[in-house]
Amino acid sequence: MGIGFAALLVAGVGAVWTTMRSQAHTDMVNHTYTVKLAIAHTQILIEQGETARRGYLLTGDPDYLHNYEVAATQTAPEIARIARLTGDNPVQRQNLATLRPYLRALFAQRAYTNGQIARGANAEALANFHHEKGARRMYHIRSVLAAMGDEESRLLAVRDMEQRSTVGAFYGVLAVAGVLLVVVALLSITTVQRYTHDLAQSRDTLRDFADSLEDLVAERTTELTRANEEVQRFAYIVSHDLRSPLVNVMGFTAELEAATATISGLIDRAEQDAPEILTEDVRLAAREDLPEAIGFIRTSTQKMDRLINAILKLSRQGRRVITPEPLDTGALAATIRASVQHLLDDRGAVMEIAEPMVAITSDRLALEQIFSNLIENAVKYLDPKRPGRILVRSRHDGARAIFEIEDNGRGIAPADHTRIFDLFRRSGQQDQPGEGIGLAHVRALAYRLGGTIDVASELGRGSTFRINLPVTYVEALTPRTERDSA
Repeated sequence: MGIGFAALLVAGVGAVWTTMRSQAHTDMVNHTYTVKLAIAHTQILIEQGETARRGYLLTGDPDYLHNYEVAATQTAPEIARIARLTGDNPVQRQNLATLRPYLRALFAQRAYTNGQIARGANAEALANFHHEKGARRMYHIRSVLAAMGDEESRLLAVRDMEQRSTVGAFYGVLAVAGVLLVVVALLSITTVQRYTHDLAQSRDTLRDFADSLEDLVAERTTELTRANEEVQRFAYIVSHDLRSPLVNVMGFTAELEAATATISGLIDRAEQDAPEILTEDVRLAAREDLPEAIGFIRTSTQKMDRLINAILKLSRQGRRVITPEPLDTGALAATIRASVQHLLDDRGAVMEIAEPMVAITSDRLALEQIFSNLIENAVKYLDPKRPGRILVRSRHDGARAIFEIEDNGRGIAPADHTRIFDLFRRSGQQDQPGEGIGLAHVRALAYRLGGTIDVASELGRGSTFRINLPVTYVEALTPRTERDSA
């Protein structure tokens, strides 16, 4: 098809070229006719002038003189016009060079005899007319004009032949273009039919693939849902099973503290009543080792309790029903800023919100928790060596919204960019309270909302957390079997 259209283009160019050539030949033919008419008109004027002169000589009638003067006046401009029209023809230039002396002599003789008539010397004028060589001069003039006419006739024949040849070429090009058009049309129809057939096959294949893919996605979704439920049940059961011995440990720790207090009192009385029965090891064990060990146990159990609570929180979050609603994310970020304003003031930091923020339809509680965790972390890990600055901004990316929370805090090492989102993992200097749960919770919430989270950071320069969420939350795919049964 490409070659056919290229051939049609060439044929079109050829048709335009032959049309232009035909027009040029037509112009040349018209030009030749114009020259022939000018030569014929010049000859008529010369003949009319000669006839009028003779009438004036024979009768002396002024009307003949007037007719002569009109013809003579028009002859010179007509000769000049012929010279302009044939300026590119050497033959005609030579003919004009031959004609002009004859015309000058003719007009001089006519002027002389007409002047004699005007003075009343009619006899002398007639005598001069009888003796002049006007007949021979007119013969030469007619011969030259005839030669000029013959030259134009020759040119007319040549140009007429060229014109017919160009017209033939034009029709030939049109014939070739017609054949090419038919061939291209047939090829186009064949190609379109083949393409339509292939497209239909591809559509059928794609539909079958889409059906199988939908079934596969539904199956995988069912498996993931089941696995997620199992994980949640496991986390819930484990947390409860862990809490039972933890409660026992905490209870026994309280009893140990009470027993330690009793033992400490007994040692105090023994020191007063019978100091010789106490050794230094007993004093250290009762007053330092036991309280320190109990303190370690209590700290560990408290930490274990916080971890279990975190697991339970994540488990409950996975079971919570997502309730999408239109959200003004700018107002949501402003509310969180107000809640941490006292921390910002204490640290001499500012938090900016780049309005307008992208409005989305999602779960308010989940998005509030995501923003709160990230903004509170940004405030917590600001660098005290420079004024703190936190920026919250957003932008559209097709059907998704990108939210960025940027700070100029401590930054995160490249090796920790991924693992900070793992449960109980923390990065950098551990001088702030926390169990490494917040970012894991944020990632879980982002996944629940159909989004992702990542971080770009450099030590000493700050961090930028990016949350990629759908502008409109869409429920996860429902398995086909459930849809069919419904």
